[in-house]
Amino acid sequence: MAETAAHHPLDPLEPRDLVAPHHDDKSLNETLLDHVWRKPGKGWFMLFGLSLSALGLLVIGVTYTLARGIGVWGNNQPVGWAFDIINFVWWVGIGHAGTLISAILLLFQQKWRTSINRFAEAMTLFAVMCAGLFPLLHTGRPWFAFWLFPYPSTLGAWPQFRSPLVWDVFAISTYLTVSALFWFVGLIPDLAALRDSSKTKLQRTIYGLFALGWRGSGRHWHNYKIAYLLLAGLSTPLVVSVHTIVSFDFAVSLLPGWHATIFPPYFVAGAVFSGFAMVITLIVPARKYLGLRDVITDRHLENMNKVILATGLLVSYGYLMEHFIAWYSQNQYEFWTFYVNRATGPYAGVYWLMIACNVITPNIFWFRKCRTSIPIMWVASIAVNIGMWCERFIIIVTSLSQDFLPSSWGIYTPTWVDWSIYVGTLGLFGTLFLLFLKFVPAVAISEVKELQLELKHAAHHNSHGAH
Repeated sequence: MAETAAHHPLDPLEPRDLVAPHHDDKSLNETLLDHVWRKPGKGWFMLFGLSLSALGLLVIGVTYTLARGIGVWGNNQPVGWAFDIINFVWWVGIGHAGTLISAILLLFQQKWRTSINRFAEAMTLFAVMCAGLFPLLHTGRPWFAFWLFPYPSTLGAWPQFRSPLVWDVFAISTYLTVSALFWFVGLIPDLAALRDSSKTKLQRTIYGLFALGWRGSGRHWHNYKIAYLLLAGLSTPLVVSVHTIVSFDFAVSLLPGWHATIFPPYFVAGAVFSGFAMVITLIVPARKYLGLRDVITDRHLENMNKVILATGLLVSYGYLMEHFIAWYSQNQYEFWTFYVNRATGPYAGVYWLMIACNVITPNIFWFRKCRTSIPIMWVASIAVNIGMWCERFIIIVTSLSQDFLPSSWGIYTPTWVDWSIYVGTLGLFGTLFLLFLKFVPAVAISEVKELQLELKHAAHHNSHGAH
């Protein structure tokens, strides 16, 4: 039995796969808090400066839009939805991996989520913040955005609750609120650890304020576990519901290429696909430069690549079914959209780039060498996010640019303002993420300690059983 255990390095109870076995509580504290207390290096400052520069483009783009109106965007007739909704759907999709890793894997007691959940939760928050900007600006008069909420208006004007755009408002605001609560509750024990190891009174006061008086008593842990589990239960249906509602923006219309019942599950699979890819994109350089290889191991990365492979196959199936139904239904408009406009039309290059990134690229993860190769998985994760952005572009622009009436067809070209706002949201995301890495433990210390203790007990029990 001892030989059998030795030949299964991926056994779920093998400590060395998820946490390096030489660590104790003290060394884990030092390892996981080191990047918070040490001065940031030149690399961090360079990335932060680059992100702030991109954030400046967002300020310029948004200011110019508010001053001149959304006519400065490339939107036209018939392409009334363009970069704003493309980027909205893309950012919301990226935010899905955090909730899935944190909530669903927690409920299913998957131990490999422990070291990566905080990265993913932070990514969710920042991605949803970026997503929320686009529909707000898209309304044309964002200062009237409160009309979308059912506040007690003296005019008796109420939102149109049958509109999927109003559903979006409730879905996104709920998702952001629950995700923020879930992230913050998980942070409380680690904020207390930062408070207790602070060197200055200012640090101790700030971290102590956010730690909410945490002392690590039995009562505190009991309440913490209940709150964390309840929030996980609340977050789980949001993974499915939020992107399902986003897909309704398209599926409830009659446009060819949009009017499809497969959109809700297909959008959810695509969201998890792009979200996990973004986690890989961020976590691979972070684990190297923050010295987290002992707690974010190759096992974690390989498991995430398996999820990317599985969801990539679901996305590929969605593409296949769209084309099959367009042929099988014998609807000439659907057939034109999928087989002529998208594959050979003015945006054919974007379409085939989407196929290359989303259909072909994930299949390299069938091979273990690719699943465990850091350079390959990092490049593949970037390709997947490019492909998912191209997918949103194809879905929105091709269906609108050539619909039922050839005389109303038009070509969409983004302007410098479109690009500025998009690149600016990347800067906003990067700025927030770098600040998160500087001031907050990137890995949940209390959960890693708990996992290590549990795995050591299990390994000890297994060794006694083998003897």
